[in-house]
Amino acid sequence: MTNQIYPCLWFDGQAKAAADFYCSVFKNSKVTTDTPMVVNFELNGKKFMGLNGGPMFKFNEAVSMVVECETQEEIDNYWNKLTADGGQESQCGWLKDKFGFSWQIIPNIIGKLMTDTEKAPRVMQEIMKMKKIDIAKLVNA
Repeated sequence: MTNQIYPCLWFDGQAKAAADFYCSVFKNSKVTTDTPMVVNFELNGKKFMGLNGGPMFKFNEAVSMVVECETQEEIDNYWNKLTADGGQESQCGWLKDKFGFSWQIIPNIIGKLMTDTEKAPRVMQEIMKMKKIDIAKLVNA
């Protein structure tokens, strides 16, 4: 396939540890190449590159991965795994994993809830109160 596009994540010597961690979190995932400088891996069949680039650059919230979930159990699972061992909860379904990378763990019905003009303001008000998203509270808003 030509012109394939995929993200390259810059790590300070932790690319292999990060790839192994992410592959343990997501099904259908594997490390495909492991060299001292670059680790290629797939998460849910999507290609990623981890680069051992050094301490010059750090992750920030300007880039995040969005994980759409169908159930509260899925949200809880990803939230718990990605915040484990030093990860940090943030607001509105956002978190940082132990490597400092940002994730949004959201229900796939959020778009539908936000397009209901009567319900959307109440849904948004609920989201603003949350760290981890609670689907039932959004549906009942």
